[in-house]
Amino acid sequence: MGPARAPQRLPSLLAAALVLLLLLLVAAPPAEATLHPVDYLALQAVRRALSDLPGSRFFSSWDFTADPCAFAGVSCSPASASPARVVALALGDPRAGAPGLAGAFPAAALARLPALASLSLVPGRVTGALPAAVAALPALRFLALPDNLLSGPLPPAFAPGLRTLDLSRNAFSGALPPPLLRLRALRTLVLSHNALAGGIPGGPVRAPLVHLDLRGNRLSGAVPPLPPTLVHLALAGNRLSGPVGAVLRRLPRLAFLDLGGNRFSGEVPGELLASRIGYLQLRRNAFSGELRPAGRVAPGATVDLSHNALSGRVPAELATAGAVYLNGNRFAGEVPREVAAAAEAGRMRVLFLQDNFLTGVAVGAVPASAAVCAHWNCVAPPPAVVAACPAKGGRGRRRPQAQCGGRRG
Repeated sequence: MGPARAPQRLPSLLAAALVLLLLLLVAAPPAEATLHPVDYLALQAVRRALSDLPGSRFFSSWDFTADPCAFAGVSCSPASASPARVVALALGDPRAGAPGLAGAFPAAALARLPALASLSLVPGRVTGALPAAVAALPALRFLALPDNLLSGPLPPAFAPGLRTLDLSRNAFSGALPPPLLRLRALRTLVLSHNALAGGIPGGPVRAPLVHLDLRGNRLSGAVPPLPPTLVHLALAGNRLSGPVGAVLRRLPRLAFLDLGGNRFSGEVPGELLASRIGYLQLRRNAFSGELRPAGRVAPGATVDLSHNALSGRVPAELATAGAVYLNGNRFAGEVPREVAAAAEAGRMRVLFLQDNFLTGVAVGAVPASAAVCAHWNCVAPPPAVVAACPAKGGRGRRRPQAQCGGRRG
């Protein structure tokens, strides 16, 4: 009887074994894609070139006996692609205040990563140059290397699909490469606080920029036509000059404008003061003429027109601003009641009027949250606002009468 039953049990045992094998295959994790050997060697070269600054442990996971695609800061193409390629490299701990990296920028190694779409480096002490072989990698879309010690000229070529470039707070020098401002995909360009010199390349800027920051360089000359897509424009701390009103009138989406510390001249466009701009910084230039706002400024905006050569009366349209700096100009007449009332109510946090030729500053008591200063005008400032002046708020409480042309306060 026993031998006769064995053939009947065999199919059921085989079926059970097949089901168990199928379950094991389904439960097993997918096989890891093998990293392309060129990319593997490139990552090894990156590791040799860079090291953690004291307190950083970024490279602690870079153990080349394991899968490099699992390293901190490394992203690879999907596992279905074999061999896998490195598509993103974020070098350094991105948390605020974390120590960065030191060493020489591994340009030769990075140039061997043809699928690299994103490359970033946290603030640290990395030295070296940025060659076109890296900046023009064919897949590159995002390149951010801020706050390091990189130097030399900017590369003459960049990836055609580059959308974001941030090289701020380094030591790059030389001129702005004209092709950079013609990239058809570039939205964000931040080159602030370097040593770039010369002019902004002539002709319209073709890149559809939304954010342009060139502060703290040595750029000179006029500002060319800029794209109407701009929302954030910062050119402060350069040597740029000439009228800029015509350029600014063509930027209807502008919400942030910082042109301070240049040599711009001409009138301040009235449309600029009646726009959506929430931060308007034109201090320390050579703007002149009267302010003629086309409407009220954006509610709560910061408007800094200090240290120019503006004249005429203080516009009532400034009453909606959150902070107004008009000190160091040639304003005359009386401060509008709407402006004074905004300061008295605390809606205007700062109202600086010192070093002008005003003949009436009828501002009463202001809350502790507000600061009003009116030193060195053609009228003694109200006692309630004298204590609010900064330490360098003026050379005295009132101008000598001889400077006021007979005007009385």
